[in-house]
Amino acid sequence: MWMRRELRHLAMARRNSLTTVIADVWDKAKHLREAAEEEERHVCKAWKISSQVVRPETTTTATMAPPLPTSILLLLAVAFTVAAATATSPTAPEDGIRVVSAEKRIDLTGPIVKVYLTLKVHNPATGSDASHVLIAFTPLEAQHLAIVKATRAEGKRKKKVYVPLPVEPVDLAANAPDGARLYSVSLSAPLRPSETTTMEVFYVLTHSLEPFPAEITQSESQLVYYRDSALLLSPYHVLEQVTYVKMPSNRVESFTRVDPTARSGPEVKYGTYKDQLPYAYSPILVHHENNHPFAVVEELVRKVEISHWGNVQVTEQYKLKHGGARHKGVFSRLEYQSRQSISGASSFKNLLARLPPRVHSVYYRDEIGNISSSNLRTDSHKSELEFEPRYPLFGGWHCTFTIGYGMPLQDFLFESEDGRRFANLTFGCPLLNTVVDDLTIKIVLPEGSKSPQAVVPFLTEQHLETSYSYLDVVGRTTVVLKKKNVVGEHNVPFQVYYEFNPVFMLAEPLMLISAALLFFVACIAYLHMDLSIGKSQAS
Repeated sequence: MWMRRELRHLAMARRNSLTTVIADVWDKAKHLREAAEEEERHVCKAWKISSQVVRPETTTTATMAPPLPTSILLLLAVAFTVAAATATSPTAPEDGIRVVSAEKRIDLTGPIVKVYLTLKVHNPATGSDASHVLIAFTPLEAQHLAIVKATRAEGKRKKKVYVPLPVEPVDLAANAPDGARLYSVSLSAPLRPSETTTMEVFYVLTHSLEPFPAEITQSESQLVYYRDSALLLSPYHVLEQVTYVKMPSNRVESFTRVDPTARSGPEVKYGTYKDQLPYAYSPILVHHENNHPFAVVEELVRKVEISHWGNVQVTEQYKLKHGGARHKGVFSRLEYQSRQSISGASSFKNLLARLPPRVHSVYYRDEIGNISSSNLRTDSHKSELEFEPRYPLFGGWHCTFTIGYGMPLQDFLFESEDGRRFANLTFGCPLLNTVVDDLTIKIVLPEGSKSPQAVVPFLTEQHLETSYSYLDVVGRTTVVLKKKNVVGEHNVPFQVYYEFNPVFMLAEPLMLISAALLFFVACIAYLHMDLSIGKSQAS
């Protein structure tokens, strides 16, 4: 489909060139002029004959409008041809900038695809100030796109710094061919005519490595497909570009060749390609070995309970699966333990979670009970929990477990300038090299909290609910955040602001004191009451 689109754009560009348009206009104008002259002769002849005919039944004579001049017909033909050429040509970006050079590096060394893109963008002297730059993705890439980041290089040499730039999707589907998805990178300062700037774009694709074969035995290695383009998909003209594809090992079964193509060990180079049209696309397919464990968290529910009595309790419930090639045949524990370097090369039996510093009361369990195969390393800067499931995970296998821990309140709860409290927490999943399909974070605020507000640096689904715990009367306000397709780059701080009156901290102690007081009063009343039944005395 993309090859047909490329050929169609190339035909469009040639047809819509200035020479072709002028030739088409001239030919159409010539034919219209000849037809108009012929029609004019016929009309004049009819006009002359009709003027000589006398109609006795009426006293008025009918008049016919004179024909349109040839010049007007010529102008209409020119306007029609230019309008048709404009309508059929692809819409070019309004700023008219060009990509002088583009370097695309695709990292396939892990279970998640990471792409690093360096763009040198130039605004021609005839253009206007450009406040944004567009980047394009195919429909398949847009479906698996987890995060997009962009920076702009400012300064020279040793004083060069990279300034983060906001990236937002734009609704230009009607102008982008074949459903390409466009994202807008807002520049920190407008790019003036005749200026050039360098941008660094980074994005992550999940579930983009397709296992082939789809099923393997315990002793076989895992092979995967990756599909992309040797050319950069861009809404601008690209003057020069090159693409690098890096794989985890030297075992490359096959790869598409688009001359010039060169391979050096685990890396394949496509290019250099020059003077490519907008939305150019040349599909490639890379078939290589990738034995990294494809850890996919189908669902993660994290519950963070904030108590102003000095503790933050976190509970994380995982539904984990191996998203690689499905295991077929019989599993042999003896072979797996005796030949670990060969048997089950793509499986995994341990995971590493990076937790906040100074955690305490850490536990790891599943439906059966506590799992003792874990190791916790903690200090004042970081905490790492290395643990093993009850059994090694092969492709298609699932497991569920729960991790819980406590954190000191003073490390995460602060007070803002306007008097509100806010909790500074970390988004994302603590497990390394994992993809979370569905993430839910519940922040349970103390009872009596009002006006909660979550500030997250990216788009999430948010709503409020009420949770109940021990000694609660009206319930606790809970902020619920949901996001799909979460990767390690989403592990960034976020804040939850709320208003809290310290008087509510006395509610639970007063409730306990009141309950104890009522108990003692009831005991005293019971001891002073005589409930025995005695004989009545005779009068």
